[in-house]
Order: sequence, then C-alpha cells, then structure tokens
Amino acid sequence: MKSGYRKGIFCVIYALNHVSSIRYLILKRKLHWKGWEFVKGGLKKSEKILDAVKREIKEETGVSGIEIGKFNVSGKYKYDKEFKEREGVIGQTYTLYSARINKGKIKLDKLEHSKYKWVSFKRAMKKLTFANQKKCLEIVHKYLEDEI
Repeated sequence: MKSGYRKGIFCVIYALNHVSSIRYLILKRKLHWKGWEFVKGGLKKSEKILDAVKREIKEETGVSGIEIGKFNVSGKYKYDKEFKEREGVIGQTYTLYSARINKGKIKLDKLEHSKYKWVSFKRAMKKLTFANQKKCLEIVHKYLEDEI
C-alpha cells in the first residue's frame, strides 16, 4: 500500500480581452468536494510534469495549444478524507503553472465540474474555495500585471 502525497499541478487559466483586462477561468467542483477552483490534478505514473499540465487543461476545459508559464511556487495539502481510488494517499503536492487561452466556450469534464465562469481577479478571489489557490492566483495576477 502506498502512502503519502501524490504529485500534482495547479494551473491558473486566464484570457486577455480587447481592453487588456485579465479574466480568470474558475470551475465549480462536484467530485470529492463542492466549491470553486482552477484546473488542477495529479501526475500519472512516469508522466512528465509539463505533459500533466497540458493533459489536465485539455481534460478539464477541452482546450489545447495554449501558452503555458511555470512559476517557482510549490506546496502541498492534505485531503479531508481518504478516496477509495487513491488508497493510502493523504494529500497532494503541487507546482504552479499558468495558461493563457482565448476566452470562449469551455468543454467541462462533467464528472469533475458542473459549471465554469470567466471572472475578474477580485471575483475569483471571493469565489475560490481554498487559501492555497487564492495565494497562487495572487502570484499569477501580480506577475501578469507587471508584464502587461
């Protein structure tokens, strides 16, 4: 039986509209817990981390061919309960990424999420469920503000 933390990624997805305002994609979670989040997930066995980022974005949004940024930010969190499909796993580590895509229709993974919204930074900060995701959003937002 394995135990410990599974390796994973966080990915803040954003779009820039014609007036240079940033919009963030948040997803309404329905599998394992309920609340708002951004794209995240675990690495598959022997999967490279960048491949996991691209796969999770594609699985959770239907979007591919995106511009990905990596941040020197990582962390971990514990699960509130054990999941039978993740026996012995007590939580997940993460490395932070961002992805710029064109704002538009998102094709959700209906098993994991019930809806999505494109929102401002302020609205995303109010909606996101967990403090570690809010902190990651702040990091990406500050970077983007400095770059735009």
